[in-house]
Amino acid sequence: MTVPTPPDGQQPVDRTPDDHNPWRPPPPGTPPAPWATYPTAPIPAPQSRNGMGITALVLGIVGVVLGLLIILFWLSWLPALLAMIFGFVGLSQARNGRATNKGMALAGVILGGAGLLAAAGGAVLTITAVKTVADGARAKVKEVKSSASAAEKARHLSFGESYTFENGLKVTVAEPKPYTPDDFVLGHAKGNKAVQVTVKVVNTGTARVEVETGLPEVSDAEGASAELLIDGSGRQKVITGYVLPGKEAVGKYAFSLPPDAADRIEVEFSPDAMRWKDAYWSGPTH
Repeated sequence: MTVPTPPDGQQPVDRTPDDHNPWRPPPPGTPPAPWATYPTAPIPAPQSRNGMGITALVLGIVGVVLGLLIILFWLSWLPALLAMIFGFVGLSQARNGRATNKGMALAGVILGGAGLLAAAGGAVLTITAVKTVADGARAKVKEVKSSASAAEKARHLSFGESYTFENGLKVTVAEPKPYTPDDFVLGHAKGNKAVQVTVKVVNTGTARVEVETGLPEVSDAEGASAELLIDGSGRQKVITGYVLPGKEAVGKYAFSLPPDAADRIEVEFSPDAMRWKDAYWSGPTH
């Protein structure tokens, strides 16, 4: 903006107040304004991260306790493994200055290792015990089978041998002899071969024993049941009633055999078929 020139050649007077001139230097002797100071808040110290060490210690204790319980050892490996993991993390934080419970973290690692060892030991003991029990059971089964096989074998005899039943009756079947029936005969077809089977029963016990089944069963060489022969000769005798201690009873029976299957027979007999398994006598016929 142009300032008009005053008359008489006078210079224009600057009437701008001093306090409105930002570029005017300060008057001499005036000190500069001091910088303003502001209060500063204290910087908080970093918090310690002790959770990993505490967790490792607790899990380590749980792992060791479960490992010492035989029935719960299989549960101890998980807390023990976690204790070692958290313990190593806690040790790392302690080395970096972010945790102050290095001892807890180290204890968690140690207890975790102990828990894993306890779990492994429990597993070994359990496997060993199970194997021992299984081996014992197999041996027992084998023994029972062997005993049953021996008992079964003992019940198969040759003619002339004896077998003693559990009631004390000792039974012997003699070698069959040829038998000639009389004219009046039942159960004997023409052309068949007749044989006589003699069964002797001796009471070896101290009390009388009843013979419940006095009739033997006879099979021919082909395994077919032979037919009981009955005639009027009176030579046949059926064992019935009681046998006193030290006494014997003898039964005589005649059977009819087909001529093509009469060379060998098997006699099956038990003094009480409802209680005792049959014994078997076999051999050739003459």
